[in-house]
Amino acid sequence: MYAKIQPRRRGLRIAVWSFVPVLLVAAGLVGVVLWQNTYDMEEERVSIRHGGHTLNGVLATPRDGREQHGLVVYVHGDGPVSATHDDGYEPMWEANAKAGYASLSWDKPGVAGAPGDWLDQSMDDRADEAAAAIAWARARPDIDGDRIGLWGASQAGWVVPKIAAKTPVSFVIAVSPAINWLRQGRYNLLAELRADGASAARTEAEIARSETTRRLLEHDATFEEYVRAMGGDADGMTADRWGFISKNYTADATQDLRALRGVPVLLTLAGHDINVDTADTERGYRSALDGGGALTVKRYPDAAHSLLKRSIERSDLKTTLTALFFPRSLFADGYLDDQRQFLENLGQDANATP
Repeated sequence: MYAKIQPRRRGLRIAVWSFVPVLLVAAGLVGVVLWQNTYDMEEERVSIRHGGHTLNGVLATPRDGREQHGLVVYVHGDGPVSATHDDGYEPMWEANAKAGYASLSWDKPGVAGAPGDWLDQSMDDRADEAAAAIAWARARPDIDGDRIGLWGASQAGWVVPKIAAKTPVSFVIAVSPAINWLRQGRYNLLAELRADGASAARTEAEIARSETTRRLLEHDATFEEYVRAMGGDADGMTADRWGFISKNYTADATQDLRALRGVPVLLTLAGHDINVDTADTERGYRSALDGGGALTVKRYPDAAHSLLKRSIERSDLKTTLTALFFPRSLFADGYLDDQRQFLENLGQDANATP
């Protein structure tokens, strides 16, 4: 009986030892993920009161031992964005921390358990919300109220100048912002059709559909009227989304950008942006701000709209793997360093003797 059992034990030992390298590799991969997703800063959950409800935020501060820091306030783009943008903001927050700046962001209303609904907001509502967050930050002893600025992406291009008109800001980092809602929508439609290799017939049909939508918006049409005009095909549009667009489709930053005159602005533009016409954006910013000499424009030829590397963003698998193992490498080459350098230069300019 003993002789029959021994070979089984020997086989079990072989199986166990064969599995050890797999366990070691798995443990090593987990270690790499944890190491790469550990950032040199402190993150604190905060609550900010505004308009009778609470903004659920995250404050990320440098570990440099200083009692006060400047602050970068994050203004999200479109969509249901959480405070960390599903951890996508953290490499940027770390770059800010290296420059001696804290970062503040919060869940959009209705996201991650936050009260409210972001689709109920106008661009002015979003600006009021950010102004309240800045007032909250200025009341903190660990934040230098004279060094608070804004980071805003995409849709935030319509929000950031409105914030600056409501409360003083000491700088702005504008990432792929648009100027005019309707022009941006037309550009995006045509760019996506080109990217899809759409036929002339499909392109003509999509343009006609877009023009119908514009006319409906101009006549304050209801969602039901929109669906009927589209032949019963909402094509992914919802009543809430229609309401959001109806509130905001006239957005245009041209006049609002005047509030940023004299404010140091870093405008970052992607080379492969199918969402925003970067040439139109640059013209708008230069027309409004170049006279003050405070505008810096940075272009990233290998970047998509989100300033992620285009080669990574085009593949869900590459995006997931890079986010897990090399999250700082998601972004276009130089993007994080340029934002850090911009913030460091602000400090040097403030300390320079006249």
